[in-house]
Amino acid sequence: MARGETAADVDILIVGAGLSGIGAAAHLTTQCPGKSYAIIEQRGDIGGTWDLFRYPGIRSDSDMHTLGYRFKPWLHEKTIADGPSIRQYIHETADEYGIKGHIHFGHRVLGADWSTADAAWTIRAQREADGTQVQFRANFLFMCAGYYNYDEGYRPDFPGQEDFQGKVIHPQHWPKDFDHAGKKLVVIGSGATAVTIVPVMAETAAKVTMLQRSPTWMVSRPAIDPFSRFMRKILPEKWAYWLTRRRNINLQRLTYWRARTAPERLGKTLLDEARKAMPGYANFDTDFVPKYGPWEQRLCLVPDADMFDAINAGKAEIVTDHIDHWTETGIALKSGRHIDADVIVTATGLNLVLLGQTQLSLDGAPIDLANHVNYKGVMFNDIPNMASVFGYVNASWTLKTDIVADYVCRLLKTMDAKGARIANPVLADPAMPRLPFVEDFSSGYFARSFDRLPKNGDRHPWRVLQNYAAEKKILTKEPVDDGVMIFSAPGRRDALFEAGLAETLLAAQ
Repeated sequence: MARGETAADVDILIVGAGLSGIGAAAHLTTQCPGKSYAIIEQRGDIGGTWDLFRYPGIRSDSDMHTLGYRFKPWLHEKTIADGPSIRQYIHETADEYGIKGHIHFGHRVLGADWSTADAAWTIRAQREADGTQVQFRANFLFMCAGYYNYDEGYRPDFPGQEDFQGKVIHPQHWPKDFDHAGKKLVVIGSGATAVTIVPVMAETAAKVTMLQRSPTWMVSRPAIDPFSRFMRKILPEKWAYWLTRRRNINLQRLTYWRARTAPERLGKTLLDEARKAMPGYANFDTDFVPKYGPWEQRLCLVPDADMFDAINAGKAEIVTDHIDHWTETGIALKSGRHIDADVIVTATGLNLVLLGQTQLSLDGAPIDLANHVNYKGVMFNDIPNMASVFGYVNASWTLKTDIVADYVCRLLKTMDAKGARIANPVLADPAMPRLPFVEDFSSGYFARSFDRLPKNGDRHPWRVLQNYAAEKKILTKEPVDDGVMIFSAPGRRDALFEAGLAETLLAAQ
């Protein structure tokens, strides 16, 4: 294909073929069957996160009745599912809805420019196989590219790390067929990835040490949900899935509500459960009592108490300390202790990015999303015909995917009914206070990125609520034509649009 040639000209272009992108395509297929769409995917297969991550024990950190799609029941026995099962579920969905033929694999999105005159996005992409740049054109851009950098995980600089003579692995790039049996391993980190890796590697490793600066909240839940198992025995699969999903959504909401209104009580409950799972643990307060409240960061899910069991069996240990420097044979700590290691796993987190690092522009003027405000948690002020999926920090990601896709389909139908080609959420009050993208959430990947994230306003519809029930009502029930969304034809710029464009151009200077 020649450089710059248009690879596809469609109504909707979806970026990303992970959980969100495949879900979005399924919704478009059923709700907007007359619309053409294409999907751009950087990798060579679908699945996104679940295709990229291949570290030992990779699994969901949410139950699959809420991480799964609303429209496709999760039929596997385990509610806390392993990565290959989730990948299979995504493939099944793509096959059932005829999605795979719409996907352009091996294309990295570079930039997207909106043309008001044409009412179209022109998306520049690079073909990974040969570096050729191609173009896609679409009336509507639907960003489903996740929230972190697929190319590189977060890697802090540790003093002396070049001296270490063993193997260093970041979980985002786990080497294929790596055998850790009989080796001494140190896993740096205490988040969901570390808590997943440690008990699995401990089964065959000589020793596994989870090295953390401070503890993380952990909660043990059965990998096989007893409620779901019972419902599937007495009800048809779809009803059983719906009831279990509804129940688990409400449990997530209740847990988060308790974390916000009575953090001490919820914290005591979680700690009491952990103490019960590890009777007689000597350093419990040091290793398991976090310095922050529950749900100020995501809870770490421990299926069937596997992490606690590995510690009780002496196969794994937790060390709470600070790294002084790496040595040839391991890690020297501030306390003076040295941990020997053959392998160091840096489970140190992700690099958060937005929209797959796509460089946006509006009629040629660069767009800096940090200067824009969320609209209903789906779009951004004064950026026409573009929606994005960014899931919940306090619930399962896919809950947001389903209702965002619902809203996009409603928006497209409203545009058709009005004979409009442009839908632009216009912020009429540029003096509105700009608040953080997410409040009361201190995970490192957010803390490192706050200055680059879009903002929240102080009123509806300019706030991301992090509340599934409220946002479901907003996105699926409230009128699309709300007086904020401005509908127009190609080439037309009314006064409100011009005001928003002027603000964008000033911010870019």
